[in-house]
Amino acid sequence: MIAANPATLSTRFRDLFTAGVVAAELRAAGDPALLLPAEASHLGHAVPKRIQEFAAGRLCARRAMAELGIRDFALRAADDRQPVWPDGIVGSITHTAGLCVAVAAEKRLVAALGIDSEVVGEVTGDIWPTICGPGEQAWLDLLPAQERAAGITLIFSAKEAFYKCQYPIAGERLNFHDLFIEPVAWGGAGAAFKVHATRRLKFAEHAVLPMVGQYLFHEQFVSAGLALPAAAALPVSKPCRREIS
Repeated sequence: MIAANPATLSTRFRDLFTAGVVAAELRAAGDPALLLPAEASHLGHAVPKRIQEFAAGRLCARRAMAELGIRDFALRAADDRQPVWPDGIVGSITHTAGLCVAVAAEKRLVAALGIDSEVVGEVTGDIWPTICGPGEQAWLDLLPAQERAAGITLIFSAKEAFYKCQYPIAGERLNFHDLFIEPVAWGGAGAAFKVHATRRLKFAEHAVLPMVGQYLFHEQFVSAGLALPAAAALPVSKPCRREIS
């Protein structure tokens, strides 16, 4: 008999998104024995930490999908290691030290999703220039010194969440400097951020930028979420066909 899925539904992470999104979390290492055979086939020679993260992500995703009426679906990995969600479903997974979260929604309601969680303070000062553009660095410099670790972690997490949101639709690899994160109401109510593009992105063919996301500081983490409602997605233009006379 297969053990019960230890992942649980989460209102905390669900509230980072628009209506229609389901979230599930796991606060323990994922048990690879609970993977479906098609999922376990992707493990190969992965190290134990990676195996536990992979398993945790699949368990969270399976719990979220069950809430949408999809049970025992094997969430395979594509050649680019992106999860292959069921037809009609979009989703996103994040895992960091002691936390894994998956979110899912029906495509008829949500066109794209991205979630990311990071440990505050793990983005060290030596890599800030890699992550931040001049405007973001200027914003960090204006923060009190004790808040800068939280600020840079939010910028990093927001960019990761946006990447996960756009990639399944646009299929475009991005650099950190392709994006500019504008925190909204820092330190006050309405914990949101805007994602601006610093160059033309393929995702702009599908969504109006800047895009607004929500974030949450909790325990030692910051979590960022982005959703593109289906109603807000831009219609995909089709190339004109010329008749040959």
